[in-house]
Order: sequence, then structure tokens, then C-alpha cells
Amino acid sequence: MQNRIYLDHNATTPHAPTLRARWAELIDISGNPSSVHFEGRIPKTILREARKKISDFLGCSPLEVIFNSGASEGNSSILHAVFSAATQPRNELLISQVEHPSLTKAALSLQARGIKVHWIPVNRDGQLDLDFVRTHLSERTALVTVMFANNETGSVFPIRELAAMAHAKGALMHSDCVQLMGKYDFNFSELGLDYASFSAHKFYALKGTGFCYIKNTAPWIPMIFGNQERSRRGGTENVIGIAALNIVLDEFSNSSAHIARMKDLRDKMEDLILAEIPEVKVTARNSDRVSNTSSLVINKVDGDTLLMSLDLKGFSVSTGAACSSGSPEPSSVLLAMGLSREEAQSSLRVSLGWESTEEETKLFVSCLKEVVSKLRDINSEEMKKQYGTK
Repeated sequence: MQNRIYLDHNATTPHAPTLRARWAELIDISGNPSSVHFEGRIPKTILREARKKISDFLGCSPLEVIFNSGASEGNSSILHAVFSAATQPRNELLISQVEHPSLTKAALSLQARGIKVHWIPVNRDGQLDLDFVRTHLSERTALVTVMFANNETGSVFPIRELAAMAHAKGALMHSDCVQLMGKYDFNFSELGLDYASFSAHKFYALKGTGFCYIKNTAPWIPMIFGNQERSRRGGTENVIGIAALNIVLDEFSNSSAHIARMKDLRDKMEDLILAEIPEVKVTARNSDRVSNTSSLVINKVDGDTLLMSLDLKGFSVSTGAACSSGSPEPSSVLLAMGLSREEAQSSLRVSLGWESTEEETKLFVSCLKEVVSKLRDINSEEMKKQYGTK
């Protein structure tokens, strides 16, 4: 494990060093934050401090932050809230074709209930079809939901422009912001969102913890009932996870430096791959992307075989979204962007982190070159056996 090189930060991030240094402190947190006695006041204070730190970072009110288990819960809860509160004639949803499964499956569930769903196309350069949005936005639209950045390609979408377009028609705007924090410089208050969802494990904190931004004017009907979170999300809060999130947020005062360094490292890595390995394309390379993500199409190589070969050599990468791993089908995101099945099945995702180094990326490219060459030779020999030497 100590010799492995982790390059799958879009799936999850390792715990921040400051968090690892304070494990003992976290384990000692006990008490129910809803209790009024001494043991309850300590976790209650932790919730209050974390909520205030998040709201300061986003530039919103602490009352607009709801703690939950993560963005998958947040995404489902937001769609549930909007379409439970929506009144006729607002019974339509606009959603991009490249969203996380937690949103696409929620949208399909709404569609089965009679909600009209418009799937916004995205081209192979990672650009959203804004003309489609303009054509299908109307007084019947209840919500537009588009992720801030795609988890597979890193493509950043024009959220501020989309929010303005939605609001002009009286619709609400939501964005899955899971791939935002620590990877892209932003001013959240300028995005114009009504809803946003976040997962703590995507930015160096713990799994099972997240939060939603719910604008104070946006409708909200809970999916989990209870008294916690001002009756907006029932269930005792994950105090240890929220305390860990509170610790990690202190690291974000230097996030711009991390972002700039990752982008430089990512760009150098891509340049080296393109120079050293023939027949490779970087998906959406010329579009605005988060700083850490590379989606590679490596011709004449099966992505799953490549991933396993790299794993055996100590490199952790991905062929797409972690939530879709194990599926025999190629990435639905890449197919929706217009890549062929062959291209999608030959894809590899590399996502860097704050602690990634140039030495690691050079070792990765060297290993990738070796593995790709061997796999292509094997494929070539198999083709000769099957079809003859011609």
C-alpha cells in the first residue's frame, strides 16, 4: 500500500493530513446534539461552528446549509422537494445527459410519475447545448439541474448563465457541486443557484457526510422527516463526520495554490502522454475543465484491462464514475458526448489530488506507456491468429 500511487481523486480523496493528526480528538466526540445537557452541548457547538464555516466559505446564511449523508441524498432530496412543491403548469425538468447516476435515476423516477424530462445534450468537447436549453425552457419548467463539473471529463458547465436563463422563466436552478471544491476557483454567491449539493469525501474529509445549500426563498419539503436540521432533514447528525469537515475546511485558505499546481501538473502529464504514447486523445481538452482531471481515449486497448494492469503495478485510476464501476457497459457519459462505444470502452480517467507530485505522474506515464504497448502487441497477435497475417 505504501508504494502505491493514487490517481483517482474524483472517486474519493484521501483524508487531509490535518484530519489524520486529530483522529483521537474525533473519536472522543460523543453525545447527541439534540440533547440539552452538557454532553449534548459539545456536538451542538460543533454543528454550529461547521455550519458557520461552510456559510462563510460559500457566502450564504448558515440557515441555508443542511447537513446530510452526501450529494446522492442531497440530489434526490432536492428533486423530491421541487416536484413535491411544484404546482401546475410547472411539471417539467431540464437535466443534462451527463449527470451523476443519483440525478439521472431520480429524473427517470420523476419521468415515470408523469413529469416531463428534457435531457440537455453535451458535445464531445464537453460543451452543453445552450440552444436546446433556450428552446425547451418555458413557464412549464420547474427546475434546471446541471452539475458544475463533470466527474469523468472534468468539463465545467456555464452554471451562472444557466441560472439566469432559468430564473428568467421563473424556474429554479440546482447544481451538483461535488467536483467543485478544491479543484476550481469560484465565487459561489455569483452563481445564482437555488440549490447545490456537496459530499465531504470529495475534498479530503470523511465519507457519509455532506451538505446542501438551500436558498432561503427556495421551496423545501423533506424526504426524511424529523426535528433535526430545523425539521428539514430528520435523523441524528453525523457529528464526527461534520467535525472532520470543519477541520478540513481550514485547509481551503490555500486552495487556489493547490488548484494552480494541480492544473500545471495535469497539463504536463497530458503533454507527456500525447508525446510518448501514439493514438491517444484527451476528451474535452480544449474546454474549461477542473484542474485535476484527464479523460483519455487510448485506441486499441480495452479500458478495463488497462485499469487492472495498472492496478497490479501499483497505480489507482478509473475508467469512469466510481458509482458505475463493475458495469459491463461503457461510460454513459462518454456515449452521451458522442464518443463511439469503442472509444468509450478504451477510456481511462486520471484525477490528481493536492498531494500528487510530478514524480508520481512521470512514473505513471512511464508505466502507462509500457502497459499500453504490451496490450496492443497482445491484441495484434490475436488479430493475426484470427484473421491471418494479412
